[in-house]
Amino acid sequence: MFSKTCEYAIRASIFIAAQSYQDKRVTIKDIAENIDSPKSFTAKILQILAKKEIVHSIKGIGGGFEIPKENIKRINLAQIVIAIDGDSIFKSCGLSVNHCCDQHPCPLNKKFKSIRNDLAKMLDSTCLEELVLDVNSGESFLI
Repeated sequence: MFSKTCEYAIRASIFIAAQSYQDKRVTIKDIAENIDSPKSFTAKILQILAKKEIVHSIKGIGGGFEIPKENIKRINLAQIVIAIDGDSIFKSCGLSVNHCCDQHPCPLNKKFKSIRNDLAKMLDSTCLEELVLDVNSGESFLI
């Protein structure tokens, strides 16, 4: 459903937020190891997330990546997905038929539209804080 890049971006954002929740900054190496992602690929993803102001990059001694605590409550999964993959997941055809729309639907259009709408609602209503609390409590895992 999500691109591999987007999956890693979501996992990285959750990991960074979980560490930020405990007042810790993390390095690319820490992130890559804890989300089971190649280091160079993780670095490219983090550049995008920093450019889109989802994560903050602090340079120098004691630097690393963080998400301010007040932002952990505000950032939802839809923002991360859009930053990495754009909004095509909210608009695309389930069969990848060109020009699929309500006026010219593919055979899955009606059913897939409902799934897309449910997915959009879930991504919009799920903030990083909710996921961080599950990870920090041990109820869920990133790898």
